[in-house]
Amino acid sequence: MPTWEKTDQFKRDEKTLTEDERKKLKAAVAKFRDDLATGRGFRPGLRVKPMQDAEGIFEMTWEIKDGRATFEYGTPLTEGVTHIIWRRVGGHGIFGNP
Repeated sequence: MPTWEKTDQFKRDEKTLTEDERKKLKAAVAKFRDDLATGRGFRPGLRVKPMQDAEGIFEMTWEIKDGRATFEYGTPLTEGVTHIIWRRVGGHGIFGNP
């Protein structure tokens, strides 16, 4: 199963989300985790793609209005297990400093 960590900025961003937004983020992360575990790519509904002008950083969006998160692949904590570093979460504004 993939491992992950949250940056301090992600934790601060997460605190600004409404309860509904946090629930939807949790559901999106569960799908993201499952997709990583299968190794068959991400489902279209998560819209995972590399960010423009931010090498090594990816974005994910989901069903809530303006719901976005950024992440990067980190050094695996266990050999062969994908490690994700969650960088930011929130609306479109997070892309200014992903």
